[in-house]
Amino acid sequence: MPNHQRSHVPNAAPAATAVIAVPESNMEGLYLKFYVSEFREHNGILLFEWLLERAKKCGFHGGTAMRAVAGFGRHGILHEETFLELAADLPVEVSFVLSKDEAKLFLDLLQAENIDLFYVQFPVEYGFLPANHIDDWRAGEKPPSL
Repeated sequence: MPNHQRSHVPNAAPAATAVIAVPESNMEGLYLKFYVSEFREHNGILLFEWLLERAKKCGFHGGTAMRAVAGFGRHGILHEETFLELAADLPVEVSFVLSKDEAKLFLDLLQAENIDLFYVQFPVEYGFLPANHIDDWRAGEKPPSL
């Protein structure tokens, strides 16, 4: 049975309340994030683009690539964009929120590709608003436009 919270409706009779449905539970999964160099390639494609395209082919529901302002990796070289260096090789974070099975599948796929990658993963709870769109997402339908 759904969990409900009651809130007072302004300018209404004292007995009037609105019922707001709250999802019973959020879904659990993994937040999987890769750190790659902006201009690094795999099979002739920028690696961050390759990761997003591969995830899409796997049927994942979304992914994001974000370019950093500055950063350094295991080699200790600081990469940052300056006026004199407009083509800096900045870090790009590529992230996904996946089920545990999807994350395992993706990591196994990347292992088979023999790509040298650094990643982090941690457990997350996620959900959708409004709550009735969860069935659309599970069926693979696109959410309504914002």
